[in-house]
Amino acid sequence: MAMAIRVFLLLLLFLSSSNLTFSLFEDQVGLMDWHQQYIGKVKHAVFHTQKAGRKRVVVSTEENVVASLDLRHGEIFWRHVLGTNDAIDEIDIALGKYVIALSSEGSILRAWNLPDGQMVWESFLPGSKPSKALLSIPTNLKVDKDHVILIYSNGCLHAVSSIDGEVLWKKELATEGIEVQQLIHPLGSDIIYAVGFVGMEKLLIHQTHVSDLFQDSSATAVILPSKLMGMVALKISSTIIFIKVADAGKLEVVDKIDHAAAVSDGLSFLEGQQALALVQHGGSKIHLTVKLGPDWSGDLLKESFEMDHQRGVVHKVFINNYIRTDRSHGFRALIVMEDHSLLLLQQGEVVWSREDGLASIIDVTTSELPVEENGVSVAKVEHNLFEWLKGHILKLKGTLMLASPEDVVAIQRIRLKSSEKSKMTRDRNGFRKLLIVLSKAGKLFALHTGDGRIVWSLLLHTLHKSEACENPTGVNVYQWQVPHHHAMDENPSILVVGRCGHSLDAPGILSIVDTYTGNELNSLGPVHSIVQIIPLPFTDPTEQRLHLLMDAGLRAHLYPRTPEAIGIFQREFANIYWYSIEADNGIIRGHVLKNNCFLEVADEFCFETKALWSIVFPSESEKIIATVTRKLNEVVHTQAKVITDQEVMYKYVSKNLLFVATVAPKAVGEIGSVTPDESWLVVYLIDTITGRILHRLTHHGSQGPVHAVFSENWVVYHYFNLRAHRYEMSVIEIYDQSRADNKDVLNLILGKHNLTSPISSYSRPEVITKSQSYFFTHSVKTIAVTSTAKGITSKQLLIGTIGDQVLALDKRFLDPRRSINPTQAEKEEGIIPLTDSLPIIPQSYVTHALQVEGLRGIVTVPAKLESTTLVFSYGVDLYFTQLAPSRTYDSLTEDFSYALLLITIVALVVAIFVTWVLSERKELQEKWR
Repeated sequence: MAMAIRVFLLLLLFLSSSNLTFSLFEDQVGLMDWHQQYIGKVKHAVFHTQKAGRKRVVVSTEENVVASLDLRHGEIFWRHVLGTNDAIDEIDIALGKYVIALSSEGSILRAWNLPDGQMVWESFLPGSKPSKALLSIPTNLKVDKDHVILIYSNGCLHAVSSIDGEVLWKKELATEGIEVQQLIHPLGSDIIYAVGFVGMEKLLIHQTHVSDLFQDSSATAVILPSKLMGMVALKISSTIIFIKVADAGKLEVVDKIDHAAAVSDGLSFLEGQQALALVQHGGSKIHLTVKLGPDWSGDLLKESFEMDHQRGVVHKVFINNYIRTDRSHGFRALIVMEDHSLLLLQQGEVVWSREDGLASIIDVTTSELPVEENGVSVAKVEHNLFEWLKGHILKLKGTLMLASPEDVVAIQRIRLKSSEKSKMTRDRNGFRKLLIVLSKAGKLFALHTGDGRIVWSLLLHTLHKSEACENPTGVNVYQWQVPHHHAMDENPSILVVGRCGHSLDAPGILSIVDTYTGNELNSLGPVHSIVQIIPLPFTDPTEQRLHLLMDAGLRAHLYPRTPEAIGIFQREFANIYWYSIEADNGIIRGHVLKNNCFLEVADEFCFETKALWSIVFPSESEKIIATVTRKLNEVVHTQAKVITDQEVMYKYVSKNLLFVATVAPKAVGEIGSVTPDESWLVVYLIDTITGRILHRLTHHGSQGPVHAVFSENWVVYHYFNLRAHRYEMSVIEIYDQSRADNKDVLNLILGKHNLTSPISSYSRPEVITKSQSYFFTHSVKTIAVTSTAKGITSKQLLIGTIGDQVLALDKRFLDPRRSINPTQAEKEEGIIPLTDSLPIIPQSYVTHALQVEGLRGIVTVPAKLESTTLVFSYGVDLYFTQLAPSRTYDSLTEDFSYALLLITIVALVVAIFVTWVLSERKELQEKWR
């Protein structure tokens, strides 16, 4: 028996030690995570279809992406995401093999290899005066056998080598008062013409009123940015008119198109002619017309396409011609829709489409899926016994490391097929949910957490441009109705908040959307301005959550506007407080409700407010650069924290705490713009009910930007230390001293404590803080923290690095109680020995080897399984995964080896039997002696 027990313990040790790594096996990729790549709304496109190789289109986007797309399928061959401040001005293709991009208002010129996207060279083009940026690539202009690229930027005309990016010559034009608008290089000539204006006061201007050309003179006329040879396109209402300049500067209308949405640039076609494409809307179809210039009387192509109305109207169109098999000329059109999607149209069909609106997500929330109906089996029946046996044999080969590469692929395919992660019903672990995302285009998408597919999408009509709302923009998405047990017949819904403009005093717009169907249930707008949205912790009988919307006049508006909501609100009237932050003025104010608004028309859902307190930061020494508070829905498992010697510390847990970071006004700029003596960073912990500052800490010689996250009773923030020339991360933990008498763990267990005594924000809290700072290697874009259903599981910080990856860092590394030589008791508690730097463990990257290009945010959602949190990170790309910070201690993972468990049990039974036989034989031999 002793031998059997030893064998069993060795097997258990092997099984437990095999789970110590964070990394994934090759056949696990895609089981719990997914990664999607996008490019954003296209603003420039250049086709490359001349050669017999891969046909492609090179595009630049509003997300500062340069990408090469497969013209047959729309897939990304390669792409480069430039910085947020490196907007692309123009792109083109040089010598048939280089992609040329001009960016940063004409200051940076880059060349990439067309087939693979490798950078060839990069040039900086300084100048004396900001100006329009122009890019021109003549086909036959050479300097010493070197093809030349012409750039006009910063008031200078540059000739740049296409081979190495060297500036061959430069001509300053800004000093001569020339405002260049176009570069022209006649074919076969060595002369370059810079066309523009010289001193407007010297010009004789010939004026023509729009009313002379078009009868509807009341509408606003807009000149379209299309490049047309000898013509200009003018849009008035829904009509586009084409105007050319005749003799003596007289303007003539060439053509007039009703219900037109977009016009392409002119495409050189045949000798001395050009073609252009027009897109018109008609019902559920769009109509594409290609016209031939210069007379525009003939139509080269007329086609109609069925179009999903959820894509909105056409914003841009780019055309390319090709030769059909019958030697006739055909055309393909690349169109950009209102929702930022990209489509290729050819021969009456939509060849492919891309949902690139997902590259510009501005807010995220989640929704539960429907409950599975009775009688529906959760598990799918296996196809037949042979496939069942084959699958288990493959899994056994994988466990015993006998699987070939083909077997590994087959195992992964079986796992993905048998997985129920893509079902449209809830699962018992809470892994299957809907991610509801709002894009910059005003479109909602519901993404399934299982595989990232789009379940539904909705282009909100409230965020659609109209006479009542000229420039609608989405702001945020909030949980509106989350039905519970007594309201299961209701679908959950969300509240989408937007504005008719970019300023805070612009009118607001509201929309309520069903998260199961994607239908818009209700909409309001334009209404009062919306400066701040405050979700209240109350719901009406239909589980609609109450919200306070603050306008620019600091009046509070209650939603939903129902008698039940106002009744609940009146009962809690005296307990509602909030704060506002005026970062530009350096003021934080606390507010409370006063009475109903005094308006011409009585409104029982509108309330006046009054200021309760204010904190004014001195403008000469401090500038607010960051604020953060706790999540409203965060769950804290226990207030008590057991430390060494069986003592207990009590977390100061309050949803009313605000973290504020300020810097010296001179240090608001980029890192290194000031000396360490001129810069300091000051952080505060403020109670937003009373305005009391609970803690203040100064970091001398430090500078922003500051990224912070607040959870339970601690805050972690990231900044730059100018003296050490390194980034730092600091932690502040705050504890409640009013409960310090409850230090004994036994008394805590027996209930001899004062933890249930009421707490008031108006009683001066007795708090202590502990803080510590550590060096950190990376610059940071964003920080989040894992969240679980009950708050029991250990916390991990999720750090979005400058390399567009997400790093998981155990909160224990940011424990302010770390010391160089921790005692044995502290080691047993989990205290890690103190080091000056935080470790970067390669296996701790949540995104593994992938990048979330243009990373902007990280969202964590608790699953029903306490050990697991769901993580969604978004930017130009999307990435979703599951994390278990303390391992999956409450369940068996999908890759758990049942075969190895069976082998262990069999080996144990055999060992027991063998040792029993040997023991019996030995005992019998001893009796015969």
